[in-house]
Amino acid sequence: MPIATPKQYAAMIDAAQAGDYAYAAVNVTSIITINAALKGFADKKADGIIQVSTGGGEFASGTSNKDAVLGAIVLAEAAHRLAERYNVLVALHTDHCQPKKVESFLRPLIAETAKRRKAGQPNLFQSHMLDASELPLKENIELSKKLLAECAANEIILEVEAGVVGGEEDGMDHSGVANEKLYTSPEDMLAVYEALNGIGRYMFAATFGNVHGHYKPGSVKLRPDILKLGQEAVIAKYGKKAEFDLVFHGGSGTPVEEIRETLNYGVIKMNIDTDTQYAFTRPVADHMFRNYLGVLKVDGEVGDKKMYDPRSYLKEAEKGVAARMGQACDDLLASGKTLFGKI
Repeated sequence: MPIATPKQYAAMIDAAQAGDYAYAAVNVTSIITINAALKGFADKKADGIIQVSTGGGEFASGTSNKDAVLGAIVLAEAAHRLAERYNVLVALHTDHCQPKKVESFLRPLIAETAKRRKAGQPNLFQSHMLDASELPLKENIELSKKLLAECAANEIILEVEAGVVGGEEDGMDHSGVANEKLYTSPEDMLAVYEALNGIGRYMFAATFGNVHGHYKPGSVKLRPDILKLGQEAVIAKYGKKAEFDLVFHGGSGTPVEEIRETLNYGVIKMNIDTDTQYAFTRPVADHMFRNYLGVLKVDGEVGDKKMYDPRSYLKEAEKGVAARMGQACDDLLASGKTLFGKI
């Protein structure tokens, strides 16, 4: 069953850390984007991560519901069924949940997994993200500790963040934050380790100038050495076992050489959303421009049903996203490294 068990997910992360590669993590909003992600991973024989944001869950629930939890559950359950047809391992994750949404989004999903486990079923999600970077570090850490304990009780990995990922994504706008907040200090990384160590397994989104969205070359000032310095500080004090499993947010548009530099410093997961949104929309736009008279009933004509049938262009959208995910697997050196059938 290709949706990873907690044991398999832990093995995936360990393998990536040991092998200096990372998993592409793609935000999905529909069955089409789930299928695209699965195809992209399978085509490259790479394991990967499918994730749902609060906005993605709300969208998937329908405009009449706007229920982020319902939509996230529907997408996750669909992924469980669809992934059975693929020979790669996939983990399910939820993206950026701010403190104000913990009670309405994160805890209900943890409870859903707890209910499933009690019934002898597998975890719905294998990991969740708490983005409490808007809080002072002390408050961020206190909330992270509580949620990590809740997650650990259900064999769920928690992703935490210190520092702020710039830019705007899915209703979050950090485009105006102070520059220094875009870079997590070694002192902050030590504080995170000392607070969370021993509670449960977690991933850490330390920030190094990364941003959400897509920008022209030169606009984003990445400093991957921030990750190196933070890892060195923690390992120097607590040994190799303290090395963080790091997450790279805002991976869209990043030059491949900068992506691969972060792999040497402990990045095992990279989020990619903006690029896959464009990879979805670009072939749809192409279809509309090339088949204008078919998709529209112009001047009283009847159009062409084959052209305005949504399946005609959504198939191309799926292919576009799958191809972009395949590129991400190559960039992250994950291609050909599936653990499916090995653990």
